[in-house]
Amino acid sequence: MVCLGNICRSPLAEGIMRHLAKQQHLNWEIASAGTGNWHIGKAPDKRSIAAAKALGYDISKQRAQQFNHSMFAQYDLILVMDSNNLSDLQQLAQTDSERQKVKLFLSENDVIDPYWDNALFAPVCNQVEERCKEIIKQLS
Repeated sequence: MVCLGNICRSPLAEGIMRHLAKQQHLNWEIASAGTGNWHIGKAPDKRSIAAAKALGYDISKQRAQQFNHSMFAQYDLILVMDSNNLSDLQQLAQTDSERQKVKLFLSENDVIDPYWDNALFAPVCNQVEERCKEIIKQLS
């Protein structure tokens, strides 16, 4: 799961997907990262933590990391939160095989970045949860 800073959207997706996959007894390796390096080592945004907690997910122990090229080999599927992240990772990819692993999390739309609007965290969290459930149904 990849977004810009790895403190809002992608940690939500990582934590929710990890929780749901564990409930389904799926042995998936799930992680998140940002295309930027501003927040490396930091916990998710407190508003993301609160939105996740309201739905029963604990993402407070996650820490931000920056996406790096080795992650193309490490993961089978790389889901990005918006078209800018999609473009960034497609440019970082060195082969068609790597580029094909990168897909929009919502298939055809961007996940709105809630960073600048407190009111967006709960709806974004709900949207991420719903999509995680769909992805598990599609892939398991």
